Amino acid sequence: MKEPDFSIKKALEEARADAYLMTGNIHNADIYYVTRFLASDDFVYLQTGAGKEVLFISEMERGRAEIESRVSTIKTTQEFGYREKIKEKKDPSIAYAACISELLLEEKVKRVSVPYDFPVFYSSYLTEAGFTVVPVKSPFRKMRSLKRQEEIEAIKYAQTAGEKAMEAAIALIAGAEEKEGVLYFEGQALTGAKVNSVIDHTLLDFGCEAEETIVSCGEDTANPHGTTDGPLRANAPVILDIFPRSKKKRYFADMTRTVLRGEASEKLKAMYETVLAAQEKALGMVKPGVAASEIHNAVCDLFEARGYHTYRSGSKAGFTHSTGHGVGLDIHELPGVGENGALLEAGNVITIEPGLYYPGIGGIRLEDMVLVTEKGCENLTRLEKKFVLKPFL
Repeated sequence: MKEPDFSIKKALEEARADAYLMTGNIHNADIYYVTRFLASDDFVYLQTGAGKEVLFISEMERGRAEIESRVSTIKTTQEFGYREKIKEKKDPSIAYAACISELLLEEKVKRVSVPYDFPVFYSSYLTEAGFTVVPVKSPFRKMRSLKRQEEIEAIKYAQTAGEKAMEAAIALIAGAEEKEGVLYFEGQALTGAKVNSVIDHTLLDFGCEAEETIVSCGEDTANPHGTTDGPLRANAPVILDIFPRSKKKRYFADMTRTVLRGEASEKLKAMYETVLAAQEKALGMVKPGVAASEIHNAVCDLFEARGYHTYRSGSKAGFTHSTGHGVGLDIHELPGVGENGALLEAGNVITIEPGLYYPGIGGIRLEDMVLVTEKGCENLTRLEKKFVLKPFL
């Protein structure tokens, strides 16, 4: 398989910089994307205008980096006297900044570009040391929006885990009994926390994890990111939004279903049917060359034509968020599917997630994740959409 081109020469030329420098750890998607190396402690990645890449890490991580990282030039803090510098400067952060400074000098860098989130302490140190530091938009974010096959497979794996977790959550709700307006399972009130726990356990079985999973019921669903830890109510919408990440491969997936155990009001039924129609409309428009804003506006048009509100007209109820977003090493990444002017490209992985939210009534959201292909899109979400759940016999 051909090695991807991670060159950012054009971005460096535009910034008139000799190199691009970033520091990060296991939580930094950009640094993992370009190095394919994970570490809990911060490390450094440097790419020069000539295309040379350097991974700068602790001596302890050298052996693992030589095996795992795609960057062949590896330098360690020990080579730059980090421990001696700590004794001299009495501060590990100053010592580390001094090592970075020497690394830049060794690579003959004078003007260095850094991402917007580059630590201000290091920036100040390097500036005082005589370097020109230029904050720039990450040159890797756009690159990351076009997924390679191995990335698509990693996303599909996380999606499979998410669907299994969603199935387990829905089965729990469908199997519940109603007592005085509250759902009970095996004699205990069925809580949002319990459903969340079942989701987490299922994901762990697949080597995945999810933070901030949304289990929301009743009035809480009127807030797009509302959550319900306590008992779930019968005859009320339950929004289940799961965005799992593979612990090993690091890629996310994302999906949402709205279900109801009991009897749905006519207003909720109409909202669900409208959200489903809006999603189907949007999915039918996804293909290369289409503006994300065109899809978003089509969703708003449909909602407004059916008498619902959108934030496009300044409303704080109804459809109050964008239609979707890119998914990959971050749960929200490029391209966004909203009012921006981004044009979809083959290789984008995006969500389509219209929703309606009204205080006093509740909320409905449906979310599928799709891959933009050469001719249209492939829906990576296989799980059916069923609003009113029938009880198990």
